[in-house]
Amino acid sequence: MAQASQQGAAETKLETGKGRLFGIPLADLGWFASLLIGLALGFVAFFTATFIGIITILFYSSAAHHPANYALSYRWGGLPAGLLVAIASWAYLGKQWARRVFRKE
Repeated sequence: MAQASQQGAAETKLETGKGRLFGIPLADLGWFASLLIGLALGFVAFFTATFIGIITILFYSSAAHHPANYALSYRWGGLPAGLLVAIASWAYLGKQWARRVFRKE
């Protein structure tokens, strides 16, 4: 027996409207999910920027032949990047949540 997708009977319509990122409906998230996703994006940005900072300091200290303070990668790379991404994602996701809440009422 052939499946519905092979017969063409069931079509899936993909919406490409506002509030979607790579097909993920970000506009349909609740406030708690928005907070968690914003925090997770901030953590990802923090660890990515810290890793890049540590690698950069490693290559710099190898080329300059003197010890470097690796704590600078946290202070000047990871922390600002993590905070900036977390705040920007909270602003975007909060705006999407507010649009959904006020649109339904």
